[in-house]
Amino acid sequence: MSVRGAVAAGTTAEAAAGTAAVAAPPPGPLLMGVRHHGPGSARAVLAALEAHRPAVLLVEGPPEADAVVDLAAHEEMRPPVALLAHAADDPGRAVFWPLAGFSPEWVAIRWALEHGVPVRFFDLPAAHTLAPGEAGGTREEGREGEEEVGEPSLDPLRVLAETAGHDDPERWWEDVVEHRGTPVRTAGGRPADPYAPFAALADAMTALREAHEGTSGIPPGTASGIPPGTASDGAGRRRDAVREAHMRLRLREARREFGDDRVAVVCGAWHVPALTARTTATADRRLLRGLPKVRVEITWVPWTNERLARRSGYGAGITSPGWYGHLFAAPDRPVERWMAEAARLLREEGRTASSAFSVSPAHVIEAVRLAGALAALRGRPLPGLGETVDAVRAVMCDGSDLPLALVHDRLVVGDALGTVPPDAPAVPLQRDLARLQRSLRLRPEARERELGLDLREANAAARSRLLHRLRLLGVDWGEPVRTRTGGTGTFRETWRLRWRPELSVRIAEAGVWGTTVAAASCARAEALARDAASLAETTELAERCLLAGLGEALPAVMRALTDRAALDADVGHLARALPALVRSVRYGDVRGTDAAALREVAEGIAERVCVGLPPACAGLGAAGAAEMRGHVEAAHRAVVLLGREELLTRWRSVLRTLAGRDRPPAVPGLLRGRCARLLLDDGRLPEDEAARLMGLALSPGAPPEDAAGWIEGFVADGGMLLVHDERLLALVDGWLAGIPEEAFTGVLPLLRRTFAAYEPGVRRTVGELVRRGARAPGGPVAAWEAVPGFGEEPDPERADAVLPTLRLLLGERGAGGGRDGTAGERVTAR
Repeated sequence: MSVRGAVAAGTTAEAAAGTAAVAAPPPGPLLMGVRHHGPGSARAVLAALEAHRPAVLLVEGPPEADAVVDLAAHEEMRPPVALLAHAADDPGRAVFWPLAGFSPEWVAIRWALEHGVPVRFFDLPAAHTLAPGEAGGTREEGREGEEEVGEPSLDPLRVLAETAGHDDPERWWEDVVEHRGTPVRTAGGRPADPYAPFAALADAMTALREAHEGTSGIPPGTASGIPPGTASDGAGRRRDAVREAHMRLRLREARREFGDDRVAVVCGAWHVPALTARTTATADRRLLRGLPKVRVEITWVPWTNERLARRSGYGAGITSPGWYGHLFAAPDRPVERWMAEAARLLREEGRTASSAFSVSPAHVIEAVRLAGALAALRGRPLPGLGETVDAVRAVMCDGSDLPLALVHDRLVVGDALGTVPPDAPAVPLQRDLARLQRSLRLRPEARERELGLDLREANAAARSRLLHRLRLLGVDWGEPVRTRTGGTGTFRETWRLRWRPELSVRIAEAGVWGTTVAAASCARAEALARDAASLAETTELAERCLLAGLGEALPAVMRALTDRAALDADVGHLARALPALVRSVRYGDVRGTDAAALREVAEGIAERVCVGLPPACAGLGAAGAAEMRGHVEAAHRAVVLLGREELLTRWRSVLRTLAGRDRPPAVPGLLRGRCARLLLDDGRLPEDEAARLMGLALSPGAPPEDAAGWIEGFVADGGMLLVHDERLLALVDGWLAGIPEEAFTGVLPLLRRTFAAYEPGVRRTVGELVRRGARAPGGPVAAWEAVPGFGEEPDPERADAVLPTLRLLLGERGAGGGRDGTAGERVTAR
């Protein structure tokens, strides 16, 4: 039969289903070809199982899962979930088989378990799939972190749609299958022909395979239940041949045990013609002979809707799992119910708080009418996802895509995270993590959320240690977030949490380090210390150990840190390593850890930086000076945080030496200016001395490029120094005005880079001050007094005017803010 004939026959079968009497089951096994993650296929499977009542159910999947299939009936098992198989000695080699609540396989498994029907998986065993060099290939559609499904050059779903006269394969499939409601029933209430959809689809797939196998072939389908590699090349054909040979062998076993008419099969529609092919058991066993094999472990793990929507999932993924789940779960009026849910979501998220309209029941009614009208105009039997989304955008979102993005994330895709019973097989590390999650009340969620922790609280500190330990193990459940204050080493932390299914594989991989999170992270830290390639890497590891509360690992880390610090003579390496060490020293106060050994190493490194910095700064080029500037700033912050007065005095002496070294071997102007600015900010450089250094750096004899670098180092960090110190501004203005024309174009890029970093308000103020005339040091102040907001001395009366507002912000109502604080309230209101 041709492909066009098969599609036409399928349409005729569907039309006849409404008038026929109850159909007899087809002879032999009931072969139900499905589209993975299809709600229409799931409803059809359920109706066929109810009518056929088989004695055994075969499902596409690894036979190793037979040992854990009974957990699917557990009351704490809630989809989306996935079967996870991994090599016992290499957990990183893993394969997932995700299942949603609307997946035909999941619906069939639950029906069988509820009716006492044994379930057997009959695909190629994972022991072969995960073996290195496996002849039958690997299941890329299930493997995370491996090759993703590419765009097909020939999509079987598209071929069928185009044969039926449609240009959109997804839309055609939804109209024909996914939007199928309850099967047509006879007067007695029984399905008229629950087997017709599978017979029609089998005919179409048979014609399709006959027409295309052996040519350029059919590469991975996008969402049609067609596996990767199908007839696309020699390896793909070999892989499918091996898989389907094993399927036929398992099917023969079930038929011998239960009888031909008592077996039901649920598999991708593409495999149905292969299951009815005329082959011998001997030929099938020959294909399976000599396959490599490894020992595997298998279990259930939670899955997410977001992961189902990826193109690399089992069956190549779907784009709208939330919508498909709604279609499967809605007992009636799916469009009306979906519109009501969208309105509820927009109301709860405060969409109407800043809008001139509200999402009311009238909007729901109008959106439903519009979706129906769009479906009629587009020739669709029912409103699909495209029509409902267009109606929500036009009626509820006022044509805006911003609130529509929320509907897409929460309803079209969904943020569901499945759950697995605690007695499911798991590595000991996974069980310990689950115990900690329960005790710390830190539940995994698929939706991204921020978690603020006050480390002074016992529970928050324990949560912080757990998240840091998991990061050491490569399980990035949480990611530290820099807060607005930008501080590190304080008593507050902010984390961005999001649980992803592949973290289950990471936990299995990390199980080689220990059976508990604490022991595994400690062993992992010691291994990282042995393998660290640089001093900065080792100091960062020491910091992470303190953050994670791994006191047991610190001796090994400290030994590695001391050895590398003693052998490393590069000042840049030492300066780059110092900040992490100092932060770790400060954590000892907040987290209750002993950081005395770290302080000793940090002070030793700081001493070596003081000795080696002056010669390291001499004779540097522009790129080297810019890099060294970062090292100087980092070392300065670290020395100040250490708080050791003797060391701080020595460091400031080094800065003063660098700030004044303008003769050979000269220090670049960028570094001299930066050192002068650091001393000025610390109050260790008088303003007169700063003006003198600037005058020397900007003297007519100084090279313009060096002078521009000095300015860049000195007036960086926002430019407020020039706004509030008129003498320095006058020096810069005078130097800039005196640059010869031929040299000006050479220094202009440096100046633009410096002043472009200022805030627009700062640039505007500096320009206004220059326009009005900045006075020279010691000059008259009359010009400055004319500038609003600037004066020689602070104005106490104007400063006191902000006190009521400050008291109100700080919670001191009524104190100095007028009677009962009303004056402060009026100030705030204005």
